[in-house]
Amino acid sequence: MLREDANYQKMFADAFASGESNINLKNITKAIASFERSLISVNSPYDKYRYGGDQNAISAAAKRGETLFNSERLECFHCHSGFNFSDSVKHERLAFEEIAFHNTGLYNLDAKGAYPANNTGVHEITNKPADMGRFKAPTLRNITLTAPYMHDGSIKTLEEVIDHYAAGGRTISSGEFAGIGSKNPLKSHFITGFALNPQEKQDLLEFLSSLTDEEFIKNPAFSDPF
Repeated sequence: MLREDANYQKMFADAFASGESNINLKNITKAIASFERSLISVNSPYDKYRYGGDQNAISAAAKRGETLFNSERLECFHCHSGFNFSDSVKHERLAFEEIAFHNTGLYNLDAKGAYPANNTGVHEITNKPADMGRFKAPTLRNITLTAPYMHDGSIKTLEEVIDHYAAGGRTISSGEFAGIGSKNPLKSHFITGFALNPQEKQDLLEFLSSLTDEEFIKNPAFSDPF
């Protein structure tokens, strides 16, 4: 129990005034939210290149990958846009607030768009058929460090993630989740598929690697406090 931990007793007293009653759900929620708001990653090689003016901060391959990423051919930027590479970010200069959810054709269990029963996205909340399989697009910052991928961790590598989008949806040939995701009638109209040669695929991976912020991930302020 947090209330029995001397470290937390002191920290909660410093943050919320003394007294055992200050360790409660409301204050725990505030503490976690305040910590999460401090997790700002803005010093990757790509940031130094795009926003810091250092033309040599990323490789020529990564620059080609950025062009591919932002092309209508691949459509990546539609869902992973802006400074945080997500279309669900709120900030003071935002023209309008939009929290978007997307079906990427990851599953298609019944040829009608079904996802696994315990994994249906927004549909779980709304019960609307059109919301089946719709999830928020996460940030791509530090993406090379966060395998496995997709909302359920069902794709092991970034190479396989690119293959999934290139195919316009994932095909699972056998087993309980078998289905042709590219034929999912509920998937986003941005997930249409594309062709990449080996060099282009490597360029895209180089770009994604340039989003790794070593200063952020090694910041002692975010390490185990105990």
